Amino acid sequence: MGRPRIIFFGYSEVGYSCLSLLLERGDNVVALITHEDNPHEKIWFKTPAVAAREQGIPVFTPESVNTPEWRERIAALRPDLILSVYYRHMIGTKILALPPLGAWNMHGSLLPKYRGRAPINWAVLHGEPRIGMTLHRMVKSADAGAVVDQAGVDIGPRDTAEQAFRKALPCARAVLARQIDSLLAGTVKETAQDESQANYFGGRKPEDGRIDWTRTSGQIFNLIRAVTDPYPGAFTDVGASRLMVWWAESESPAAQGKRGAPGEILFVTPLVIATGDGALELTKIEWRDAPGPELKVGQKL
Repeated sequence: MGRPRIIFFGYSEVGYSCLSLLLERGDNVVALITHEDNPHEKIWFKTPAVAAREQGIPVFTPESVNTPEWRERIAALRPDLILSVYYRHMIGTKILALPPLGAWNMHGSLLPKYRGRAPINWAVLHGEPRIGMTLHRMVKSADAGAVVDQAGVDIGPRDTAEQAFRKALPCARAVLARQIDSLLAGTVKETAQDESQANYFGGRKPEDGRIDWTRTSGQIFNLIRAVTDPYPGAFTDVGASRLMVWWAESESPAAQGKRGAPGEILFVTPLVIATGDGALELTKIEWRDAPGPELKVGQKL
């Protein structure tokens, strides 16, 4: 019997890392299905297409695999196993049912928490102290299938989403390395998720970075670090101008102990804004359409 045929669905550096592992092992990856890079997105990560093309693996970038044409093309590849790693689209159940060894996904959270899109950004935004990667069976509902394995890592209260991502990245490769032989042998063990602990979050849009100054300093700080560069960033509007906030501090001498109406400018140099429970010094800012308007003490954002 020949080596099991693997179709790899993937994107992002997690996809690159996991596909590289399979190729280093000499596993029989017959195709990569991935995404075209979005010209409006800052591509700051390696993508699996790089690893696939280096090894002569066919690369496909359909807008949707859930069409009759693509279901037929995937079926014609005769997959024994499907592995999805940071692939951004839902894969229909007709495709999931094709491989006799099952279809499996690597998700960027410690399931059942943070199902859905952008799990690391959401975890940072909510101040989670620990994140990780989970390998699970793919089912109709997103990230709801039985868990095979997971690995976690602690993150700090000042880590940005990118820093958190870098810490969690090795977890995906470690989990896959532990489980790939069992997946290919059809002997993997699964544990159903505890639905009472599950939560789901959707994809994030640039508009989701808008700062609500009535929130606490801690909540606003977590938003800023969850979406700061290389993500689209947090912002506040001043009239018709947009002020991007790439970093802030609540414990700086200028902000500590200060109070005011939420969104009120308490100081201009340095720039200190009142929050729902204190104040933040905006330490790294950028006017989207420079130069911005003149700011004044007492002005409300």
